[in-house]
Amino acid sequence: MPGRVEGKVAFITGAARSQGRSHAVRLAQEGADIIAVDIVGPVESIQMYPPATEDDLAETVRQVEAQDRRIVATKADVRDTGALKAAVDDGVAQLGRLDIVLGNAGVFEIQPALELTDDAWREMIDINLTGVWNTCKATLPHLIEGGGGAIVLTSSVAGLKGVPNTIHYTAAKHGVVGIMRTLANELAPHSIRVNSVHPTSVNTVMIQNEKTWGLFQPDNPNPSQESAAPVFQSINALPVPWVEPVDISNAILFLVSDEARYITGVTLPIDAGSTGK
Repeated sequence: MPGRVEGKVAFITGAARSQGRSHAVRLAQEGADIIAVDIVGPVESIQMYPPATEDDLAETVRQVEAQDRRIVATKADVRDTGALKAAVDDGVAQLGRLDIVLGNAGVFEIQPALELTDDAWREMIDINLTGVWNTCKATLPHLIEGGGGAIVLTSSVAGLKGVPNTIHYTAAKHGVVGIMRTLANELAPHSIRVNSVHPTSVNTVMIQNEKTWGLFQPDNPNPSQESAAPVFQSINALPVPWVEPVDISNAILFLVSDEARYITGVTLPIDAGSTGK
C-alpha cells in the first residue's frame, strides 16, 4: 500500500532533532524524500536549553535513510536568506521536485516582559517570524513551478492566546498566523494550501531540561521532570503534561496529504485542550 505522501519531496527547517526530526521521519515513513536544514549551533539569547549539533542532524539523516528514503541535509540559518535559498535549490536539484514545506525552525525562552532586552526581542522575531517568511519565500517559486503543494507553519498555543513571560515568543507565533492566513489566500490560485499547527508543550529538549523545570517551579530548589509534570499538566485540559513530537507530525502528515486537499487557512491546535481552557 503506497504511503500518503509517496513520491513527494518535503523541505523541513529545524530538522536536526525534536519536532523537526520527527516530521522528517514520519513523512519518510509515508514515502517522502526530505530536504533538511538546521542551524546546528547556538543562538545567543537562548540559554534555557542546549543547541542542536552536527551529530543531531546526522542522526536525522540516518533515521530517514533507515526508511529507505533520500535526504539532503544542510547547515543553514533561517535568518540567512541566501543560505536558505541555496539549500532549497540544491535539494530540489538533487531530488527533482518540491511538494511540501514545513516551517518548523524556532526557539523558545521564558523572560518577563520588563526584563526583556532589545537583542533578545530582535533575535526571537528574526528566527521565529522572519525565518518562517524566509522559508516560504525560498520555497514558493518551486511550489508554483510544480503546480501546487502544501505548506505547514509551526506556531504554538502562544499563537492563539497570550502566554505570560513570553511576549517576544507569543508575538512571533501570532505573526506566523498572519503569514499563514495571507499566503493561504494569495496562493490558493496556484493550488498551494497553507495551514498552521499549534502545539501545547511538546516532549523535547526545549522543555525537558533542568533550567526550564526550574523556571516553571521557581520555589522548588530541586526541580525535576517529575516535579515539573503537574505544572505543565495544569496548562492542558486533558490529563497529560505534554504531547509527543509524533503527535504534531501526524497532524502535519494529515494536512500535507490528499486527505486534507481542501483544507487551507486553518489554525490546527494539537494542544490537549489548552487553548480552550
